[in-house]
Amino acid sequence: MSTTLAPVQPGTSGASRIVRRIATARETGIAVALVLVIVAATAANPTFLFSSDGFRDLLLTPSLLLLVAVGQAFVIITRSVDLSVGSVVGLTAYLTGRLFIDVPGIPLIAVFLGGVLLGGLLGAVNGVLVAWAKVPALVITLGTMYIYRGINVAWTGSDRVNASDLPRDFRGLGTELLLGIPILTIIALVVLVAAAWYLRNIRGGRELYAIGSDPDAAHLYGLRVSRRIITAFVVSGALAGLAGVLYAARYGTVSSAAGFGWELQAIGAAVIGGVAISGGVGTVWGAAIGAFLLLTINRALPILGIDDFWQRAVVGVLILGSIVLDRVLAVRQHRRLIAQREVDR
Repeated sequence: MSTTLAPVQPGTSGASRIVRRIATARETGIAVALVLVIVAATAANPTFLFSSDGFRDLLLTPSLLLLVAVGQAFVIITRSVDLSVGSVVGLTAYLTGRLFIDVPGIPLIAVFLGGVLLGGLLGAVNGVLVAWAKVPALVITLGTMYIYRGINVAWTGSDRVNASDLPRDFRGLGTELLLGIPILTIIALVVLVAAAWYLRNIRGGRELYAIGSDPDAAHLYGLRVSRRIITAFVVSGALAGLAGVLYAARYGTVSSAAGFGWELQAIGAAVIGGVAISGGVGTVWGAAIGAFLLLTINRALPILGIDDFWQRAVVGVLILGSIVLDRVLAVRQHRRLIAQREVDR
């Protein structure tokens, strides 16, 4: 008995599907834009990349924003937003300095736990108010942004933490390299991989997308909507707290202005990276690449001789373009589903 093997159709292999998926992903376009910015800046000034300090700064500078943007992505995926993350960074950064000053010899792990726990607690406050009080996240987190910043200013006053107040080992986390890669960047990448794994493989992570896509349907389906929303805000606050601890290690000097404006940068990084502001779409990988693109542009445009006004305008155009693209893709997907439904009938 002979058997006839069906010819393999081109483009149907697993490898080709993976290649097609990568080529059409939003993250790929952002990554290509990042590479083009680096190439243009390096062509104008080779030290931008081809120097020890240039390469280190290319990896190091966006790492703190990456942490905050990943946390912000969790919240935006649920169709919310967290405007308090910059204030949380400032509070935890100053807390870090005070712990080293007021508790001599305190272990580094205790300082990290303190910052993460404080950030998670502040995020939980946001989450509880949003999930249980049913008040829009924009309003709640705008209020807590000012409250947390006010607490920070009142606590700090005219004082500040100086690099001499921090242990050398701790400050080394913000500057030293491991296998040619900044330690701070390695920490950020570990967090990024863990967050991506959670969203992709754990039920709680997948439910965040369901809630963001249609909160009412998620509630009717029996998902624990309130709990998941609180979890997203706790993650956002905890990662902002971690960023605050590492902020102190990176810069040494901490004042009441630490983290000022970071909330908008984090939202911009997430949106530029393909996390839809309407919820339910996006990845933390995109948010991470968006953070790198955002801060690399800020470093590259002065090298290219572009004025400060146009630097901000470019970032604004990127954000608006991402929102428009999300809308276009959503409309196309809706039309595709309608067409498929007609075919099935």
